[in-house]
Amino acid sequence: MLSKRTQAAVARLADLTPKQIVAELDRYIVGQGDAKKSVAIALRNRWRRQQAPDAIRDEISPNNIILIGPTGVGKTEIARRLAKFAGAPFIKVEASKFTEVGYVGRDVESMVRDLVDSAIDMVRTERETEVEDLAHEKVEERLLDLLLPVPQEAKPPAAKPEPAAAAGGSPTLYVVSAAGEVQTEQDDGARERYRRTREKLKQLLLDGQLEGREVEIEVTQSAGPMFDMMVPQGAAEGMENFSDMIQDMLPKRKKKRTVKVSEARRILLEQEFDKLIDQEDVTSDALERVEKLGIIFLDEIDKIAGERGQSHGPDVSREGVQRDLLPIVEGSNVQTKYGMVKTDHVLFVAAGAFHVSKPSDLIPELQGRFPIRVELKPLTEADFVRILTEPENALIKQYVALVEAEGATLEFKEDGIREVARIAATVNERMENIGARRLHTVMTTLLEDVLYELPDRPSKAIVVDAATVRERLKAIVEDEDLRKYIL
Repeated sequence: MLSKRTQAAVARLADLTPKQIVAELDRYIVGQGDAKKSVAIALRNRWRRQQAPDAIRDEISPNNIILIGPTGVGKTEIARRLAKFAGAPFIKVEASKFTEVGYVGRDVESMVRDLVDSAIDMVRTERETEVEDLAHEKVEERLLDLLLPVPQEAKPPAAKPEPAAAAGGSPTLYVVSAAGEVQTEQDDGARERYRRTREKLKQLLLDGQLEGREVEIEVTQSAGPMFDMMVPQGAAEGMENFSDMIQDMLPKRKKKRTVKVSEARRILLEQEFDKLIDQEDVTSDALERVEKLGIIFLDEIDKIAGERGQSHGPDVSREGVQRDLLPIVEGSNVQTKYGMVKTDHVLFVAAGAFHVSKPSDLIPELQGRFPIRVELKPLTEADFVRILTEPENALIKQYVALVEAEGATLEFKEDGIREVARIAATVNERMENIGARRLHTVMTTLLEDVLYELPDRPSKAIVVDAATVRERLKAIVEDEDLRKYIL
């Protein structure tokens, strides 16, 4: 039975039909309709599985996907955007950084541990959002206590005083408050003055006029550096977990620091979040989401696929990595510092260019665990024009925002956009095809002088047309050596 919070996360998928998922991906990624369709179905199946009868639910395995295509065509962006608006734990790892068991380096189980860490952060952020208002209120009160400590005469007496009057003087009038506190007339006046001063100070604090003031706060010291030295580079994952466990067992050392109010607010907010949020509940929810909704994007899987039967030289461990990867993708129990995690229903999306090798070069058992294969198409000049203008985070929109920060305006004419796309496509044909990433290199070179001179530029209106693009990039495009090293 899923927890209420995980049920809510699954329920969000109910509102995302495959067509809506593709439409959402279209806002950020141009083209690649087949790939979008495949991942949309895979994501919708996560919700469909939760609606299936209990008897068959655990038998429904995710349909893992291999995205095949050259670099820069949108493989990583598709998986990243998919996880983002689905609210699912997600990590991207490179298959090439894993090593066969027995070699120095990261073992394949580390990607599951990384996924759990990502889920912990995601759930923790959600919980912080829920208690954010209360935490800020408590922080403001603590800051006021630091800025204006309660004076002795305004504090209630520790015990009820003896009702004795001084010789020849008037007896002191004692008042018992509704809360049972014993007060004198003098105490009551001091407390009222303190209350008025505190209210004025609170208003100044809320208006941000006390951010530069210094206060003394108590913080918990971390023993991190010492324990980091105990764990050598490339050590087994268990060593890091052991180090964390030792740190948790040791008593926390407190230290007083003098910091500005702005810094104190950040530190105190973390402390209040720690008090208000049940970390065990966060961990339990995160582990459940990893098992039911987790997505691992396994990039560069072609780098561990060598030609079958060849196992000589430095590539000897490629097939070993595949065999280590197999049980994780098939479904196994992985020990993490937060507890055991089952990977049976984690969705794996693999990607690779497969220039040298082919998907069929993977070991048959691993091929069988990735039943869906989608080939992404190389990007054309027309695609580059759309990429520059259509997505919500289009490259031209990014540069317009950068230029506006200087109080200037940047306008790209249609012929200028087409010329940038033409040059990017041409350079990709003549050199390595790096897809849409070539647009970044072309745009950076095109606007380098403009961005450098912008603060001192007398004219703040910048217009880029085809003639401007050709003039600024002519020397580089015509000179093969310059093109090779700059673009």
